Amino acid sequence: MIASALELYRYRYLLRMLTVRELTVRYRQTILGAAWSVLLPLTMMAVFTFVFTKAVQIPSLNNLDVPYPLFALAGLVPWTFFAGSLNQCSNSLVANRNLVTKVYFPREVFPLSCVASLLVDFLIASAVAAGCAGYYALQGRFTPRIGLPCITLPIILGIQILLTVGAGLLLSMANLFYRDVRQALQIGIQLLMFVSAVVVPLPAMDTLWGRLLAWNPLVPLFSSYRDALLFGTWPSPAGLVYSAVVSVLIFLCGWAAFRRASASFAERI
Repeated sequence: MIASALELYRYRYLLRMLTVRELTVRYRQTILGAAWSVLLPLTMMAVFTFVFTKAVQIPSLNNLDVPYPLFALAGLVPWTFFAGSLNQCSNSLVANRNLVTKVYFPREVFPLSCVASLLVDFLIASAVAAGCAGYYALQGRFTPRIGLPCITLPIILGIQILLTVGAGLLLSMANLFYRDVRQALQIGIQLLMFVSAVVVPLPAMDTLWGRLLAWNPLVPLFSSYRDALLFGTWPSPAGLVYSAVVSVLIFLCGWAAFRRASASFAERI
């Protein structure tokens, strides 16, 4: 693991170049450019706000201390980063088949560059979300609660990045061997969104559904973002520790499996 990390560090310039390429290709010949990174979560926020506050009444939303659009946006921004990274990672090796078959370098740079480029979009979308919070604060509909709990945000983001990279490594490798993986991922991502407390509050833990959802490591992560940013409270230590343990395990398994299979990538691509 240490040797692999050192080798990857020696190719850090390649990782940086691929990340810049991902960003350049994504927004090349577009009018709005990087604005597209915030349009998706904002559009989804508007749709879910209409559905859950106008079309369908959900009782738990009446107990929120913040406007529902902010509640939804605080989950949609990290979710878009997670889902977009997995989608890009799954096709990263196949899309770069010419490089994989001709030149040697650590193959991890492909999924890592996808995550790094989406991280830039995440930071841009986070700034826009902060602007939305300021808008509601000026209207008197939201009271910012920025305090010490915000120091946990780098930890929360670090845990999410570990989980994303580990899952991305596994998916990129699996899709190279079985091209059905990316198609199945599209379905799985849609289902996973609705069991990760992205746009609705987590059910009470004394219910069966609440206990089942608690096993999803994304649930404590998204709840922690909201606790620190919107409610001004400390995230649940038990939830963060659970998410961290699961994320580290997935990362280590993904890294080890990817390294072991990388020798056969050129043959199978």
